[in-house]
Amino acid sequence: MTKTLSAKAPTARERLLSAANELFYAEGVQTVGIDRIIERAGVAKASLYNTFGGKEQLIRAYLDSRYARVSARLLRAVDGTDDPRERLLAVFDAQATLFAEQGYHGCAFVAASAEAKQGSAIEEVSDTYRAWVRALFTDLAGEAGAPDPEGLARQLHLLYDGGGVSARMDRDPSAGAVARQAAAVLIDAALATRPAEPAS
Repeated sequence: MTKTLSAKAPTARERLLSAANELFYAEGVQTVGIDRIIERAGVAKASLYNTFGGKEQLIRAYLDSRYARVSARLLRAVDGTDDPRERLLAVFDAQATLFAEQGYHGCAFVAASAEAKQGSAIEEVSDTYRAWVRALFTDLAGEAGAPDPEGLARQLHLLYDGGGVSARMDRDPSAGAVARQAAAVLIDAALATRPAEPAS
C-alpha cells in the first residue's frame, strides 16, 4: 500500500504574508496593526519579529510579493502575442482582467506609498515597481518602432495609472477597456510618425 503525500503546511512566513496581503490590500498598510496580522496568520508574535524584524519589513515583503505577481501577470500577457502593437496593448488587457476581479481595491503601491514616509522601504519598493512598469512600456514601444519610445511610454504609463484610479474610485471595471482604447489611439498616432522606410 502506497502512502499518499499530504500537502505541505504553509510556513509561518507564508501565513504572515498571506494575512498581510489580504489585510493590507483591503484596508491599508498603516490602518492594519501587527496584532491583526498575527491573529489572522495564526502565529506567535515572536514569529513575525523573527521572520521579518518588524512591521515595515513585513510591508516591504508584502509589496515585493505583489510586485512579483503583477510583473509575472503583465509579462504573461505580453508574451501571449508576437505582434509588437498588440504586445503594448496586452498590458492594458491584463490590467482590465484585474479590474474585473472581486475585491479589487486599486493599486497596492499607490495606496502604500501614500501612507509611507519619504525615504522608507515602502517608498523604495513602490518606486522600483513604477520604474519597472515604465521600462516595460519603453521597451515595448521601442520594439513596436515608436520614434520616441520614452515619450510614448510616459503617455501609456499615465493611462495605466489613470485606469487603475478610475476602476477603483468609480467602482467601474470597464475603465480597463476605455484605457485600452485610448492606448490604441496613442500607439497608432506614434507609429504613424515613423519615417518611411527607403525603397529597396
